[in-house]
Amino acid sequence: MSMAAADTARAADTDDGSSQSARAQLQLRELILGGTLKPGTRIAELAMVERLGMSRTPIRMALVRLEEEGLLEVLPSGGFAVRDFSEGDIHDAIELRGCLEGLAARFAAERDVPAAVMAEARDCVERIDVVLASPTLDDASFAAYVEQNGRFHALLAEMSGSTIVARQIERTVTLPFASANAFVMMQATGTRARDRLLVAHDQHHAVLEAIGRGEAGRAEALMQEHARHARHNLDDALRNHQTLQRLPGASLIRRRTTR
Repeated sequence: MSMAAADTARAADTDDGSSQSARAQLQLRELILGGTLKPGTRIAELAMVERLGMSRTPIRMALVRLEEEGLLEVLPSGGFAVRDFSEGDIHDAIELRGCLEGLAARFAAERDVPAAVMAEARDCVERIDVVLASPTLDDASFAAYVEQNGRFHALLAEMSGSTIVARQIERTVTLPFASANAFVMMQATGTRARDRLLVAHDQHHAVLEAIGRGEAGRAEALMQEHARHARHNLDDALRNHQTLQRLPGASLIRRRTTR
């Protein structure tokens, strides 16, 4: 085999290994967030090899990445176990996202956002306008909102003009319950469902307006308040068992004990 062919083969092996690891990570995350793997459960590599039908290497890589995301913790004796999260942990993760996205909005207002990126952000909010124009929302409407909401937050990180800020936002939103869409689908039913989304979307409009006018302090404060809106949604869910069951990973939340 020539050196070029050998290099190509090694690259293919590496790509296949990365793909297997990504699939293992996705499947393990689903098992955790779906409640199949409960908090405190020790994750045995060999058991996961058999369960997922993959070799140990991609399983091990997936476990390391899930530990970096915060879903797993390293055991003193070796291996990993599923973590649980207090309400305070989740509040802190949401607050951290709000601070970072607030900084992104500040930078965007202070710097020249490329016209194409600003146009894409405006297109995003206009698409959400269309979704929320209906007085009642169905599953397809909520799915469309989730898609465009995720797009808006990704564009905000890009608008910051800072790869450092964008990278830190990307890392933060992998924390359990910290993403912009973490609590959206819990609102898919009930008389106040559309009202809550309208409040959040008004903030989308307001922050774009502030960025366009160069109002850095206002843009930052709006995004911080936007994240706190997610905190209110969490608090509402914790008071409503039926609503909480629609939250992926609800079994990981360690509830406060009352006396």
